[in-house]
Amino acid sequence: MSDVFGRMVEIFRLDLMLQIGLATLLGGAIGLEREMGGKPAGLRTNILICVGSVLYTHLSIAMLSAGGGAIPPGTDTTRVAAQIVTGVGFIGAGTILHARGAVVGLTSAATIWVVAAIGIALGSGYYLEGVGTTLAVVVVLAGLGRVEKVLQSHSMRSTITVHARPGPTVVEDLETLVRRSGLDVVAVSNRTENVDIVIDFELRGSKRLYDQAVVTLLHHDHVRTVSTGE
Repeated sequence: MSDVFGRMVEIFRLDLMLQIGLATLLGGAIGLEREMGGKPAGLRTNILICVGSVLYTHLSIAMLSAGGGAIPPGTDTTRVAAQIVTGVGFIGAGTILHARGAVVGLTSAATIWVVAAIGIALGSGYYLEGVGTTLAVVVVLAGLGRVEKVLQSHSMRSTITVHARPGPTVVEDLETLVRRSGLDVVAVSNRTENVDIVIDFELRGSKRLYDQAVVTLLHHDHVRTVSTGE
């Protein structure tokens, strides 16, 4: 009976189907949390990275042990895993945005990196480790968000100064962008210098939110420069 079951597993690749199914569930669980948070690497991205890592890992092991035999002694089985890490690094770099000292997207890049590691673990047959790591990642991403909100209530207070081209609603538009970033706007003042409008935002919030606000402001059509009170 065990021989028949083993033959079915071999013919239908049930072990690979199990790994792909788990990759879809685990990558989807992490991706759902990212998607709900409006992050650049969401549900589909994390699922595809996890499934791809599983396939690369599983097939590399299968090809090394082709013919049903054991993996030859001295064979480097970590080569494909190393290449997956390198490839995922490029994807993660694409989620990081850098502009004039402000860096955002590091958490998304780190999440992609860990999701690839989960896929490698599943493709290697370490199912319990993959599930446990997924639970830990979800707790870190979702649970620590509440801790960050508590810390933000005791966060720093600073000023962002924006030089922008004049416009009928430019001050209101920029204030809306700052508020959407999650910072508390304590006070707003503006003045005219030469041909520019200079807007001073007195804000309260975390360093991460300041960085996000700076990047968002820099992408506005009317904004020339953004400086902080650091």
